Amino acid sequence: MFNKILIANRGEIACRVIKTARKMGIQTVAIYSDSDANALHVQMADEAVHIGPPPANQSYIVIDKVMAAIRASGAQAVHPGYGFLSENPKFAEALAAEGVAFVGPPVGAIEAMGDKITSKKIAQEANVSTVPGYMGLIEDADEAVKISGEIGYPVMIKASAGGGGKGMRIAWNDTEAREGFQSSKNEAANSFGDDRIFIEKFVTQPRHIEIQVLCDAHGNGIYLGERECSIQRRNQKVIEEAPSPFLDEATRRAMGEQAVALAKAVGYASAGTVEFIVDGNKNFYFLEMNTRLQVEHPVTELITGIDLVEQMIRVAAGQPLSITQDDVQLNGWAMESRLYAEDPYRNFLPSIGRLTRYRPPVEVAAGPLLDMGKWQGEAPAGPTAVRNDTGVYEGGEISMYYDPMIAKLCTWAPTRAEAIEAMRVALDRFEVEGIGHNLPFLSAVMDHPKFVSGDMTTAFIAEEYPEGFEGAALDEGALRRIAASCAAMHRVAEIRRARVSGRMDNHERTVGSDWVASLQGHEFALHIAADTKGASVSFADGTTLRVTGDWTPGDKLADMLVDGAPLVMKVGKISGGFRIRTRGADLKVHVRTPRQAELAKLMPEKLPPDTSKLLLCPMPGLVVKLDVEEGQEVQEGQALCTVEAMKMENILRAERKGIVAKINAAPGDSLAVDDVIMEFE
Repeated sequence: MFNKILIANRGEIACRVIKTARKMGIQTVAIYSDSDANALHVQMADEAVHIGPPPANQSYIVIDKVMAAIRASGAQAVHPGYGFLSENPKFAEALAAEGVAFVGPPVGAIEAMGDKITSKKIAQEANVSTVPGYMGLIEDADEAVKISGEIGYPVMIKASAGGGGKGMRIAWNDTEAREGFQSSKNEAANSFGDDRIFIEKFVTQPRHIEIQVLCDAHGNGIYLGERECSIQRRNQKVIEEAPSPFLDEATRRAMGEQAVALAKAVGYASAGTVEFIVDGNKNFYFLEMNTRLQVEHPVTELITGIDLVEQMIRVAAGQPLSITQDDVQLNGWAMESRLYAEDPYRNFLPSIGRLTRYRPPVEVAAGPLLDMGKWQGEAPAGPTAVRNDTGVYEGGEISMYYDPMIAKLCTWAPTRAEAIEAMRVALDRFEVEGIGHNLPFLSAVMDHPKFVSGDMTTAFIAEEYPEGFEGAALDEGALRRIAASCAAMHRVAEIRRARVSGRMDNHERTVGSDWVASLQGHEFALHIAADTKGASVSFADGTTLRVTGDWTPGDKLADMLVDGAPLVMKVGKISGGFRIRTRGADLKVHVRTPRQAELAKLMPEKLPPDTSKLLLCPMPGLVVKLDVEEGQEVQEGQALCTVEAMKMENILRAERKGIVAKINAAPGDSLAVDDVIMEFE
């Protein structure tokens, strides 16, 4: 076994690998760029080596610099994580030439499966059904349009060396095919150093289901069930679960056996993932094979009890698998929510900055789950588990140079419904401040009827949130629970203020019992009867809710019980009430005396400034291209400029017809959120 492993990556996956290596008694080496000098993975590793400036193409994906770090540290093996150099055969070859073990598959398998065009041809030869498409390379946008028309719209334009949703576009017509080809080509070149593009038919109403395989160098191969990854946005997975609520055992077995057969056909040895598109009739089609650890691997670990990183390291050390297919048992259900640094209220555009508050929910092990223990074939001991894989900390910076994922929050429970409920509570307990993030959206999905029922496709987000996400609209029952809790909390705060001011000795007598709570367009007249254990809050219609909890003024998190059911709220103070965030909703809750409520209705509403004649930068980023000039007339939907942020190109379009009056930015300019790019007459 190895004594020292270098992790050729950063962020949460580097931290994840370090945890397992530490458990195995293996020393770890981190690498870091200028912007990652204080990163969590650097702090966790036994030693760290600086490799260059922040851009990945000047540090993390420069093979010579990584090789120099390996030599300097004396590492015997390298775990590449995912992304960066994880599927680069030249890197694997460089390691082999140095006599350093690659914690991943052989070079031949990377070349065969890592290239999506080649992998499809091999899959066809192995009698694995594949999605129709054009297997050759496409030279330019004109050829892309021609091929797309021949295949038939809609089509998927994909980078041959792509992954993680980068270099992918769906085109529904010639214009989108032309634009999508160029954007995919640019993203592929920037992210992977390989701008080859291919096109395939986009299967509508599909489910994205993938099989986890594990193979060794001795001819053994098994599959560890499947993961459902259908909740996607811009081809990037957002929520994953294992197992899939859609598959039956026969389909699972057929997909698993094909996945293992494909892996063996290319001499695969390590953990890998075979991705399929599955239609409504459970017909499945091979998409691609990822010759690396997947972002969503924790859900497989949670339902199998198998530490995939440990298995990868053991295989790389030449050990045979100690697990057979008959040993693999799927226990319970696991959910994973990806927490991204992106603003859901701005169409999920990237957000960067300092994490002024970062408090994940407390991790809870059901059995030895958090240690990726070996309860193989046995259900975990506890009712639920919470796991948070992360690479950041409070006070740290979210950089514009890397992927926007902050953490992967996972829950496990015996059933899918229980795993979803555990995720709801965990998301509500997750505190993040200082940047835009998608916690509200993740919470909203957990309550969405289609997701709860398991009736979803990869078009879920596009279909259910066609105008973007504007926050969850809670039903009256939920609003009543929040109103009752906030009224009880407000009363506690008022008693404290009375005590501090010294108004009277009997502080509670100075604070009334009748209040009016207004939130999300609803107004509730409430009467509070408090005692030493909590408060009974009565509504005008005669119903009463029992509220208990240990919230005190100043607490950022309120963990309440309302009629015995948990209600977790993030709490902020506003004039006359609270800013409450729970279950995907962001609410202003005003708690007033009846007289104050009467007067509040007479106050004029403050209107936001008019920005209809401005093009504002929706995210921190770099201006790549301007498509218009001053004085030019533009039409609705016309491309105005392209802004790049976190390795993704974003085309900004005109919302209506108009004339460009002034352009305030130029290609190469770095812009902040809401910087004015151009003005219109």
